[in-house]
Amino acid sequence: MSARTWTPWRVVIMFGGVSLAADMVYEGARSMYGPLLAALGASALVVGLVTGAGEAMALVLRFVFGPLADRTGRYWALTILGYAMTAVCVPLLAVTPFLGGAGLAVGIVLILLERSGKAVRSPSKSALLAHVATGVGRGRGFGVHKAMDQVGAFAGPLVVAGVIAVSGALWPAFLVLAVPGAAAMVLLAVLRARVPDPSVYDGSARPGSAGAPGQEPPSSAAGPAHPPGYDAPDGATTDPPDPAPRGLRAWLAESVGAGLPPEFFRYAAAASLTTGGLVTFGVISFHLTTDGLVPVATVPLIYAGAMAVEALAALAVGSAYDRLGSRVLYVVPVLVALVPALALSSALAAVLVGVVVWGFAFGVQDSTVKALVAELVDAPRRATAYGVFAGIQGALAVVGGGVVGWLYEVSLPALVVVVAISQAVALVLLVTTLRRAPAPAGARPSR
Repeated sequence: MSARTWTPWRVVIMFGGVSLAADMVYEGARSMYGPLLAALGASALVVGLVTGAGEAMALVLRFVFGPLADRTGRYWALTILGYAMTAVCVPLLAVTPFLGGAGLAVGIVLILLERSGKAVRSPSKSALLAHVATGVGRGRGFGVHKAMDQVGAFAGPLVVAGVIAVSGALWPAFLVLAVPGAAAMVLLAVLRARVPDPSVYDGSARPGSAGAPGQEPPSSAAGPAHPPGYDAPDGATTDPPDPAPRGLRAWLAESVGAGLPPEFFRYAAAASLTTGGLVTFGVISFHLTTDGLVPVATVPLIYAGAMAVEALAALAVGSAYDRLGSRVLYVVPVLVALVPALALSSALAAVLVGVVVWGFAFGVQDSTVKALVAELVDAPRRATAYGVFAGIQGALAVVGGGVVGWLYEVSLPALVVVVAISQAVALVLLVTTLRRAPAPAGARPSR
């Protein structure tokens, strides 16, 4: 059945439903990774290394899985595999307290695998969503998807907190997360069956390909029979979406973005500076508890509130992106620069305002920022571009996290100044990039 039996909005909402359920799983788990590892015998150093390495893997490994998706055309297969890794690994954390001395090692492996699953799926999922979002406006499409994603990010920690309050133990909370994990996989299976070729929504399907109803597939001499985003049914064969040079050297070149436009790399540098400069919630929560500003039990509620702000930010800025153009992204470095002075102050009211600013900045970074990548890079290279983009962000996130943590201990004023300088550089890079970027479909021309 043709993908056209579903409207673009229906497909965007279905993708959002998958992300909502999956986010309940991994955001619920992430809110308790520290306490779980501590209960398994980990030191604070181990907790920091494991969670930091996990976040880096979730971004940097996209260098591999973005090009892999574009070279093989297996966007759906990689998306499903990545979600399955999360749906399986998180509930398995429930058994770690019963494994004795091996529990910590198993827990670490499961956490790293869960984070790797995000790297496996994200470039392919973003490439698929970019096709569909063309039919509704890419800013709105990514914004609505992010908003639904954040509903799960808000609900997951609350579910975990409720289960722990009732049971008095950590492991049942991880086990309960198997339910939204299973729901995510069911929704994804339905979406894959009903929309095998999302490229039909932006007209990039090749004539005679699946998703071009009423036309016969071309012969093998005429080129690949299926467009990017199409996975052949079981037992069928399909050529790669585009001819690509073979060999390790070509693979490595693609993995680091060879052939992508200069504007893309300039934009990636700007976005990475905002990612690296944004103080992590881990540092904010450390500040809240060590300075005695709130009880430890209150921190997950503050985190859930930040997730709600992220959802609202994704919707608001996504809509503004489609109406006003990419210049709305200028707000990101400004917000990031404000976070340290507010969220790391000694006054609780200022810290809470800082958390709201943090949530808004993070929501835009993880949604609307991606929309411009689809404007800068042609469809056949988008998964590669999303992988490279995330890889650069991941590298800067590791560096930025280390610098922020060190400066927090040394001098808070120095931290505020360093972040402000980095965001000024990011703003300059954004201005030079957006002057040359194509206007989003439906946006008013920038003046």
